[in-house]
This record gives sequence, structure tokens and C-alpha cells, in this order.
Amino acid sequence: MLEPSIIPKRKLPRYGFHTHTEKINGRIAMIGFIGLVILEFKLRHGILVW
Repeated sequence: MLEPSIIPKRKLPRYGFHTHTEKINGRIAMIGFIGLVILEFKLRHGILVW
């Protein structure tokens, strides 16, 4: 039986609680928060006030 000359490296799955997904999630949350602050400033009242 022939053995392969190059053994491929297995990559870990890219889902779940990993550092890169947490960074992306945090950045998107910051962008959303800043967008909400800008919207409330332009409307001159809070958007989340009942």
C-alpha cells in the first residue's frame, strides 16, 4: 500500500466561541451602538424610550 508523501493538516471548525468570532461580534455591536447614538442625536429624542 502506498503512503502519501504530504499529509494535509486538518483545520478546526470556524464556528462557536472563538476569539475571531468574538472580535467580529464586538465590532458589529460597537458600530450598531454608535449608529443608535447618532440616530437619537438627529431625532432629538430617544428611540428606545417607551
